[in-house]
Amino acid sequence: MANSEWKVSLLFAIPYSPFARFDRGFVVKKVMLLMVALVWSHPMAAEQLPLSPSGVKTLAPEGAIKPTGTWNLGTRAGDFVFIAGMRGIDPKTNLQVVDDEPRIRQAFANMKLIAESEGATLRDAARIVVYVTDMYRFRPIVNKIQEEFWGAGPYPPRTIIEVHRLNGDDICEVEGTFYAPVKK
Repeated sequence: MANSEWKVSLLFAIPYSPFARFDRGFVVKKVMLLMVALVWSHPMAAEQLPLSPSGVKTLAPEGAIKPTGTWNLGTRAGDFVFIAGMRGIDPKTNLQVVDDEPRIRQAFANMKLIAESEGATLRDAARIVVYVTDMYRFRPIVNKIQEEFWGAGPYPPRTIIEVHRLNGDDICEVEGTFYAPVKK
């Protein structure tokens, strides 16, 4: 094989020939090995992430959804917990919940889980922002779900904004800022 070309695969070099027979079993084994390596090297959701130089803590509580890009679920900066826009994603499947009302309820539940992971309750919400893709259709549902979560109130300050489009073509996203003094 002195004159044959070599092609580098994902895991090791193999001789390349345009006449070589495709070995499906070989490829499946390589893909499985790569998947195991990726899962093994990926940090677990509840793993303690490092603090920033100023002490900002990145949040990734167990049971929460998994971020799908260059963002995290929330941060703690001193006595405040900042939660990213939560959508109606089921943390067990990482897929959007079906139907409008259950999906909006899940968005609030996702925000609540992260707040509670830092010792905050919904009554500790300093502010929430809700984004919807149809104000007329979804604001009444947001109001109903917020009553379910907060009861008769008092309610936190809330801004609700109609937007043209949300990530994943979702219908609602809710973000929150919570006051949760660090326990000393």
